[in-house]
Amino acid sequence: MKAGGPLEGWRRWLDPRYAWARGTHNLGLKLLALGVSVTLWFVATGDRRANVEQGFDVPVTVRDTTGNGQEKRATSNLSPSSVRVTLRGRPERLRELQPENIEAVVDVTGVPEGSFTQPVTVTAPTGTEVQRQSPARVQGFVDTQVTRTLPVTLSVASPPEASVPRYVVLPAEAGVSGPGQVVSRVARLVTSPAALAAGAEREVPLVALDEAGLPVEGVKANPSTVTVRRLDTGELPVKTVRVVLNDPPATLRVTSVSVQPSTVRVVAAPELLGRLREVSGAVTYRVGTYTAPVRLSIPAGAQTLETVSVRLTVERAQDKDTPPAP
Repeated sequence: MKAGGPLEGWRRWLDPRYAWARGTHNLGLKLLALGVSVTLWFVATGDRRANVEQGFDVPVTVRDTTGNGQEKRATSNLSPSSVRVTLRGRPERLRELQPENIEAVVDVTGVPEGSFTQPVTVTAPTGTEVQRQSPARVQGFVDTQVTRTLPVTLSVASPPEASVPRYVVLPAEAGVSGPGQVVSRVARLVTSPAALAAGAEREVPLVALDEAGLPVEGVKANPSTVTVRRLDTGELPVKTVRVVLNDPPATLRVTSVSVQPSTVRVVAAPELLGRLREVSGAVTYRVGTYTAPVRLSIPAGAQTLETVSVRLTVERAQDKDTPPAP
């Protein structure tokens, strides 16, 4: 071994002429090797560099095969009802995807009835991969599925004042099914408002409402639509007139009055309606605050379409010559 061999080799590279000579030796082959290496790297990592990420709000689907799917159970109050899923893939593949194309499933098979917290499993479509999801778990409530049969309540757009339309709903009853605690909140099934011409019919969806008249989510109506048919084929002569009450006795004084409704629709021959300006209403007055029916005085040959009531507050009238009690 030569003395100072390794050290002597490093000293050579400190000489610029030596370093230049060694660096330019077979320069063409070196540049070719470098070019081939870079090309191979670009080819090997091309797909990875072309992939991008995109987020989707995916609705959560519930799977329940408890009892081999024979048990009638339903899930409600799912929170959240969707998860944020970030997928990675080629731009053209991600652009053609919709949230419905991505599967996000919470499996409640075997979960006891009541509240639950379960993980959500996301399955990425072909050509993509899941990078992350939020949240990883959702909460909900598993309950027995029940079905109730309710009459269908008609809801139509306000008809013109000069018409007295008549309708029929087919079928007159429908079922509403879902989790027991949700179905119990349904007070009535109503038709979506529909404006129908005389003799026309239309298929309209049913809406489940609670006692406050608000839609109840998480239930299904069967059938989901009904047929509303307008039976009348023409318009009747109708006129809206105000209701005028009889005066109270001289011994009583009315301090508050509210007539509901304050106007009524009257059906009669056109010549009679032309002379009619108001309808007289009689009510029995007494001391106190109370609601009383109003007896309408209608001309012969006419008919009202509404009943009227009045909310009264009545007190005794003091004689002007009688001084107030001390």
